[in-house]
Formats: sequence, C-alpha cells, structure tokens
Amino acid sequence: MKNKVVIVGGGMVGAAAAIKLARQGAQVTVLEKHLIDAQHELSNEQVDIRISAINRFSEVLLEELGAMPKLRQSRLAPYQQLEAYEHPNNTLLFDAADISQTHLGHLIENKLIQASLWAQFTEYDVKVEQVSMPPKALEQNLDSITLHYDAHHYQADLLIAADGGRSNVRNLANVGVTGWQYNQACMGILIKLDAPQQYKTWQQFKPSGPIAFLPMQAPYANLIWYQDAAELASLASLSNQQLKEQILTHFFALPGDFTIEQKAVFPLARQHANQYSQGRLVLIGDAAHTINPLAGQGVNLGFKDVAALAECLDGLDDIGNARALKTYENQRRGDNLAMMSMMDACYFGFSNDLAPLKFLRNSVLKLADQAGPLKRKVLQHAMGW
Repeated sequence: MKNKVVIVGGGMVGAAAAIKLARQGAQVTVLEKHLIDAQHELSNEQVDIRISAINRFSEVLLEELGAMPKLRQSRLAPYQQLEAYEHPNNTLLFDAADISQTHLGHLIENKLIQASLWAQFTEYDVKVEQVSMPPKALEQNLDSITLHYDAHHYQADLLIAADGGRSNVRNLANVGVTGWQYNQACMGILIKLDAPQQYKTWQQFKPSGPIAFLPMQAPYANLIWYQDAAELASLASLSNQQLKEQILTHFFALPGDFTIEQKAVFPLARQHANQYSQGRLVLIGDAAHTINPLAGQGVNLGFKDVAALAECLDGLDDIGNARALKTYENQRRGDNLAMMSMMDACYFGFSNDLAPLKFLRNSVLKLADQAGPLKRKVLQHAMGW
C-alpha cells in the first residue's frame, strides 16, 4: 500500500516536494488556496516582478522533476557573472569560467517555476485540492496524522507544511520560531531595458542598504532597492518618470535606457522554526526558515530541504517515520542557520557608514577577489555544490 502524503502549500517548494515524493512511490495530495492553470501561466506573456536566482543545485533538481524543459520553452535568463562591491574599484567578481562552467544559475519568475512543476502533477498522479480557509485543528497518533478543516479532514502518513513564513500548520502544531523584522524594506522594480541580453548580475552595498541589478530574459530586468521602509513607501508613491530619475541617481551604470513596468515593496524578516519536525509533521521552505533575500538564496534553501527530505525517506515502509524526519532536520537546520547568519553578516556589515568598518570591508572584498582557491570554494557553495 502506498504511503499517503499531504502537503499544505503548492508554491515552488511544496510543488517540488510533491513531485519528488510521488516519484518515490507516495500517494500525494497538495492543499492550496490559489489554484493555477499551469499551461496558461507558462504561455502568459505578462512578466512577473517576483523572481528567484536559481542556483545549479536547484537547476539539477528542477531538471530531474521535469520542470527545466518547460522553463526553457518559456522565459529564463542564465547568468555567468556575479559581482559585489561597495566602490567600483574594490569589486568581488564571481565568474562561471573560473570553475569551467557555462553559467552560475538562472533568473526565473516565481510563477513560471511553480507552473512548470504543476504541469508535472498529472504525470505523477499528484492530486490538488483547493482549501479556501486555514485548517482548524491538527491531531496525530502513532500511525497517522490528520488535518481538520471546517468541512473536510485529511489523514496521512506524513504531513508536510510548505505554507510559507506565516505557516498555519506550524502554528497549529505549536512549533515556535525565533527571528526579527529588519529595519528596512525592499522594493522590486521590473524594467524593460533597451539593451541586449545581459549575463552579469551585480549588487552594490551602500550605507542606506544594498541595491542590485538582476538581468531577466531580454528585454526585462529587475532592480532591487533596500531602504528605510518609510523612504521606500515615499519612492513607491512617485510617478514612473519621477522614480526613474531616482533610479538614475542611485543605480550605477545600467546597460541602457529603460521604462518602468511594475514596482512593489516587500517587508524584510528573518525567521527560523525551533524544530523542523514533530511526530509525523515536517516543515520545509519558508515554513521552516525565512531568510534575508540579499543573495536570492531563499528558494534554493527550500529546494535543498526537498532533496534532503526525499533522501531521508526513500525506501521507507513508513514515510512518516519520526526518526527519519529528525535526520532530515539535523541535516538541514544547521546548514540553513549558517546561510542565514552569513547573509545577516553581509547585510549588517555593509549597511552603515562607520569609517573603520568601511575600510575593513573594502579590504576584505579586494582580498577575496584575489584569493583564487578560496574564491572558487565560495562560488561552488553559492551554486549549491
């Protein structure tokens, strides 16, 4: 008899977990509030402002799950170089050629990643049910776990919470979190660029917060602007022409003229679940950890959760085995915490104008750029290898 798995949340990470576990023989049901038409989304010419920097580890996983071929037929942009700097004369440049690779990763719209995964649901008999309201109760015993809604209940051998940073399932299980809100917010600005396809993504650190250029499939690109929340709210209220004038003042050397297509402001928070598993319940993705989006690592960490969880459960007679779920937790919690701490060190280390620290961080960037073997090691880690 097949193990029954219920996944709450059909976003990028939840959808990947559904296919991965279905491929291993589980009977999978995804509960999702917002259903999508995968084929429509993949063919929709409306570009999404929300994008992810998919590293090579995630690319391999998406290839395995059948998503990458569909993404190549839609919209994606490989990037070959990643540059970080405070001043243009002290830069840290990562280049795919340094490790004999064709690219470091891809910049892809979130909705396309999700749709490319949903398109595989029928092949693996993944069932999707719409739930319009949050679950009401959670109960489990030695043999099963049950999630209750107003009119329905779902019993499974394993329940996976992939329902985001405000996870209702995590709250029902009384799993606590640690974290904080950052003092800043982040604005994403989708632009249409009068320039050929770009292959370098860059990030500049400023005392007021980082800014970044993310080249999507031409002619589009995404600008990321960290700033005080009140200041960003003021910028977001400007007309597109007024905002463009501010962008030209703050962003260094954009590769061509541009028009603004969309803009949105997102709050910033760090959050980490105190545990990733509880009996037959397991947390993945943002339900387990939300990270500063400084380097676009959030979904990559979630995809690593999926791969690690599937490896721990592969071949088990009882897919809800608590010991196996704890093994997954032990594998992933430390790695996620290390990445969260590293992102915070970069964020807080550069978001100030203290002279001694300013000298130190620019010296570190310059030395890091010249440290060949160490630089390659960091690059491989960023790619998920």
